[in-house]
Amino acid sequence: MQAIFKREFLSYFRTPVGYVAMAIFTFISGFIFYTQFASGYVSISQEIITLRALFIVIVPIITMSMFAEDRRRGTEILYYTSPIEMFSVVAGKFLAAMALYFVMFINVFIHMIVVKACGGTVDAGVIGSILVFFFLAALFISIGLLASVLTDNMIISAIVAFLFILVTQLLSVIGNYCGTAVSTIMSYMGIAASTRTAANNAVSGFIGWFDPFTKTEDFSLGLFSVSALVFCISFALFFLYLSFRILEKKRWSQK
Repeated sequence: MQAIFKREFLSYFRTPVGYVAMAIFTFISGFIFYTQFASGYVSISQEIITLRALFIVIVPIITMSMFAEDRRRGTEILYYTSPIEMFSVVAGKFLAAMALYFVMFINVFIHMIVVKACGGTVDAGVIGSILVFFFLAALFISIGLLASVLTDNMIISAIVAFLFILVTQLLSVIGNYCGTAVSTIMSYMGIAASTRTAANNAVSGFIGWFDPFTKTEDFSLGLFSVSALVFCISFALFFLYLSFRILEKKRWSQK
């Protein structure tokens, strides 16, 4: 796994992928910090919350070539024919992407140092925001990795990852729309208003339960919840396991 991690992490800096991702992240974070600093009030927590919206752009960029590039170069067959554990390959690529995110996040750490040097404070809300950021990064990177496993084309992989993450970020909105739709259908069927309201709340609540942003929104206030972190890491492991099983199936189907 160490060799896979080293190879994948360094590959981000041998191609434009890593530099593009870092440039986008650095520019947006720098712009947010500069805007806040110029206004006289800096909130690192708010900066981190805003940067979470970039998952939908950066994750597809850094995950689209994880397995698709190996197929293009013909090196994928080495994973199937060598004695290396396939989960080590998946874990190595996943940790390399997480390490790249940590390198990008150094920019935010520099902003924190500037705030401290100017007499500001780093409270529990900032620590919570950082913690949530990396747990969400783990979740979305595992989704992007699965998208890369499912297709042979990097562009299609990026589009699939983009759509997966977009749907995840809109789960609460989708839940509200679905709940309203169910309630409307029930009204045409002549069902009582109390029952329609209960059905609306049940549907929207069920879909919204899968929204990681809603589960972790209190971390920026310094309110920590172990269940929210377990939710993120559990689904990350689930998607990594799916990737592993798909690759294992391909491995044993090799002639």
